[in-house]
Amino acid sequence: MPDVSEPEALDWIRVAHVDDLPEGRVKTVTARTVSICLSHFEGQWAAMDNHCPHQRGPLGEGSIEKGVEGKCWIRCPWHGWDFDPLTGKPPGGHEDSGQRIYPLDIRSGEIFVGLEPEAPHTRTATDVMAETMVNWGVRHVFGMVGHSNLGLADAIRRRVGDGEMRYVGIRHEGAAAFAASAYGKLTGHPAACLTIAGPGATNLLTGLWDAKVDRAPLLALTGQVQTQVFGPRAFQDIDLASAFEAATRFSQTVLSTSNHAELMSLACKSAIVEQDVAHLIFPDDMQTLPSDASARGPEGRVGRSVVHPDSEDLNAAVALMNGAKRPCIVLGHGAWEVREKAIALAEALGAPILTTFKAKGIIPDDHPNAAGVLGRSGTPIASWFMNETDLMICLGTSFSNHTGIDPGKPTIQVDTDRMQLGKFHSVTLPVWGEIGAFCDAVTSRIERPEGAANAVAELAERWAFWREEKATRLTEDLGQGIASAAVFAELSRLAPEDAIFAVDVGNNTYSFGRYLETKGSQRVLMSGYLGSIGFGFPAAMGAWAATQDFVHLKGRKVIGISGDGGFGQYPMEFTTAVKYGMNITHILLHNGQLGKISKEQKAGEWPVWETDLVNPSFAAFARLCGGTGLKVTQPGELAAAMEEALAAKGPALLEVMTDAELV
Repeated sequence: MPDVSEPEALDWIRVAHVDDLPEGRVKTVTARTVSICLSHFEGQWAAMDNHCPHQRGPLGEGSIEKGVEGKCWIRCPWHGWDFDPLTGKPPGGHEDSGQRIYPLDIRSGEIFVGLEPEAPHTRTATDVMAETMVNWGVRHVFGMVGHSNLGLADAIRRRVGDGEMRYVGIRHEGAAAFAASAYGKLTGHPAACLTIAGPGATNLLTGLWDAKVDRAPLLALTGQVQTQVFGPRAFQDIDLASAFEAATRFSQTVLSTSNHAELMSLACKSAIVEQDVAHLIFPDDMQTLPSDASARGPEGRVGRSVVHPDSEDLNAAVALMNGAKRPCIVLGHGAWEVREKAIALAEALGAPILTTFKAKGIIPDDHPNAAGVLGRSGTPIASWFMNETDLMICLGTSFSNHTGIDPGKPTIQVDTDRMQLGKFHSVTLPVWGEIGAFCDAVTSRIERPEGAANAVAELAERWAFWREEKATRLTEDLGQGIASAAVFAELSRLAPEDAIFAVDVGNNTYSFGRYLETKGSQRVLMSGYLGSIGFGFPAAMGAWAATQDFVHLKGRKVIGISGDGGFGQYPMEFTTAVKYGMNITHILLHNGQLGKISKEQKAGEWPVWETDLVNPSFAAFARLCGGTGLKVTQPGELAAAMEEALAAKGPALLEVMTDAELV
């Protein structure tokens, strides 16, 4: 029905120019947030509500049709309902209330539509929940805006507009989950990922499992169909509660009758305290419900996290350590936040520190007590000391098969999770407690026994042997590409001392663990227990986001590592990095195959089958996306190209043509 507001009381908003719409056509225009069907017919112009009352079909995508006696009608493109463009009335038989008509004015060829002054925003349930997210420290959201999350997305938009959140619009929801997982691994704080219902939500699951098995906090926010169509399997209606149950610690559907602030508080608390995945499902119809509720926060909701070990366990641990002549410490990712205390214990013991691959960088490789990574991705230094030790002190490790900790050695294991203690086999002394508290309690009581080995001197010798061996591998050339050892020798030299590495899965990862020597406060992020290909570049985006949110991470260089197989999983996220100006340098080892799988096939006496890849020039692809792209085919080009890539502003990709046999 026509708008009866006085013209002078309206806000006149430009929506088009007369040249934008030929005679006999309609189009969709937007005034503020109002969607309008603009029509031009028989020399006349009209502006109508764009949503057909049948199923909200877009009238601006329809057509002008001639009816009885040559009268013009706007026809809905979905089901053919007709409306008079000047009055909004239908020809009869359906929805006789008609469509709203907006005042229209043409001034010097510009088309204006009159709207009533914008009413103050009505606070919604999702506003309350977004404010609660902010109060719990959620600062970044990775996601894709779509039809079943628009109300929630608008609440997040308001928090972004007020500078309380940042948003990254990704190209694939799987990348959003990996980015949020990496953010949680790096910071211990959750980021959120936002999706629509159905396929948008299910695309998250791999990344959620990555966060779950590596104990990273993450908040998943999925849209859902309207509550009245739950069950009959409407468009994109799947049982999200069941689909997400196994991958989450906390998963709930948000209803109109929910305590919205409390539900979001429980989700955030579950992610933070449990270091796990929390999930909320938002039916479309609840997202814009008015609410006058107050947001919640963590005050009075979270206790201190320090668990002090039992005094008897501490006494037994000291006795074992003071009796060992060749003790060694194995540090896992769980010890990261108290690494300085663990290093102080190693120095008191004169013990080498071996790390799991997930904990690579927890002690720089140039530290006198560092022995490098233990296991399949590790150094011969670490394995030698494990073989020679008479006592292993395992702090924050999970005893994965990949690490290969010797179950036959006398072992002290310390962990805050009682289920991790002796999980796979009995240990000499399981100690329940926070690792920092354990180190504080025992370090001052260490008395090295007479005849204890000089492990620091042995470490220097072993590093010299290994570096000599690595130097010989730099010169290997089978005529099929550059050796991985050469790539990581240069990266060891050139990467900043506070760099953050996000590594993918494959031969490139094994080579990274084996050859790259960490220094300073470098960090390494990986898909640990899940081992998911494709993690590397989205994880670099998550790490970059964290550098925008945390003072201690600001300005740190983010370096992604992948093979061509891994980068090929989410290549279009490079455009996301360009869009947001992410300062990421990605090192891509291109060997034209799934090299790790080829290697496994050969080792298992299988024929090599279907592991070859057809690739573009990834450097050229990066340039087409608007970033820096460099390609290296000869060893002599590597140093200069890597320097240029690391110095580039914004996203840069260095494509290195490598030999799959030289890993």
